[in-house]
Amino acid sequence: MATAIKDIAGETARMHAVLAAQKASFTAAMPESLAVRTDRIDRAIAMLVDHAEDFAKAVSEDFGHRSREQTLMTDIMPSVSALKHAKKHMANWSKGEKRKPTFPLGLLGAKAEVVYQPKGVVGIVAPWNFPVGMVFVPMAGVLAAGNRAMIKPSEFTENVSALMARLVPNYFDESEMAVFTGDSEVGVAFSKLAFDHMIFTGATSVGRHIMRAAADNLVPVTLELGGKSPTFIGRSANKDLVGQRVALGKMMNAGQICLAPDYLLVAEDQEGEVIDRVTKGAAALYPTLLANDDYTSVVNTRNYDRLQSYLADAREKGAEVIEINPGAEDFASSNGHKMPLHIVRNPTDDMKVMQEEIFGPILPVKTYKHIDDAIDYVNANDRPLGLYYFGQDKSEEDRVLTRTISGGVTVNDVLFHNAMEDLPFGGVGPSGMGNYHGVDGFRTFSHARAVYRQPKLDVAGLAGFKPPYGKATAKTLAKELKK
Repeated sequence: MATAIKDIAGETARMHAVLAAQKASFTAAMPESLAVRTDRIDRAIAMLVDHAEDFAKAVSEDFGHRSREQTLMTDIMPSVSALKHAKKHMANWSKGEKRKPTFPLGLLGAKAEVVYQPKGVVGIVAPWNFPVGMVFVPMAGVLAAGNRAMIKPSEFTENVSALMARLVPNYFDESEMAVFTGDSEVGVAFSKLAFDHMIFTGATSVGRHIMRAAADNLVPVTLELGGKSPTFIGRSANKDLVGQRVALGKMMNAGQICLAPDYLLVAEDQEGEVIDRVTKGAAALYPTLLANDDYTSVVNTRNYDRLQSYLADAREKGAEVIEINPGAEDFASSNGHKMPLHIVRNPTDDMKVMQEEIFGPILPVKTYKHIDDAIDYVNANDRPLGLYYFGQDKSEEDRVLTRTISGGVTVNDVLFHNAMEDLPFGGVGPSGMGNYHGVDGFRTFSHARAVYRQPKLDVAGLAGFKPPYGKATAKTLAKELKK
């Protein structure tokens, strides 16, 4: 115990020292040139490309199993793409925006603009489900804006965290980017640092603690949380397409995705058909599971047990649980944490599967008589990170999208709005606050500084803004104070 306390104390001291060094280095280097920013982005890309296989191996070790291809597709490729996108566009993003001075100041020679400046040092607290991507996708905006970065990866992916801590110093000076590993106590200490901005990706419950910790230093926070992303299946939807795409979105990474379709909303007369199509879609993707390299394991015992408790709770409270096990495999005798897709019929609001973000291969199916019933159900709960609509009825699609609020939307598929680098990614309320990706990430990690240049004329005197107040003052007030 004494050693652990000493280690935490030592890591906390190092965090404070690195933060001070990064802030000092940032201030001394102002303004950060585009050439310097480009060089940092190039080094980040080089690190990811040079060590893609190492990261894939580390992720698989942490999960118990995750395929090389999935990590390359869902962690490394999106990170490299985001960094390349930022590199290509940041010169344009960095240009000041001219604004119009209040009439008639523009006619008298006044000028106004918004200048985007880097904030300084950004703290990145990353989750375990995409332990590389959730560091380096937002890093694109952080570096493009001209900031330094301090990273706290998840303690649940120890191999990835250790690899990142070993590799980053080979590509970046500690005054530019630094990694801090350790358990939740280290994470708590990290979240209390006086960053110039902090981004946290993870559970809503932890996000609340992050926000409280940041409040003491008035650190602006971007929270990328999660919640229960609903999937509307309209009567006009192509059910084969629904089955294929919902199964892919729910079973990718074994459902351990903040944007995974959390539950389906299906017309009651089409429930059986939709479940049948999802079952067929799952079987087509994963004919077997236990020895299938393409199928990911649940990350650890804690999360496996949590998911099993959700199923037990649903059964106990009257739900029908359908296990999708195409190869009729014996999961009970398996030593690992792989888990087949389970569809939960007749879920009720008192069940854990309808109260908690599932974050695993469990798919509740709720039914509705009219689409408005489904809309009302979604609106009665927290605003989700993602919302999905399947259907060919444009008026119904418009009704769903205009009468609900969510972080983002994908129509006739799931997840894909997150893959669009030119679309902002973020939640609403309990599902998050703030956005990143593309120009939105650049602006999140920048300070929009207002700059006004006054002409040589005595504008304040001409407008009657300065004493002694008289006719000019009265004229201005009479002009402006009209209905």
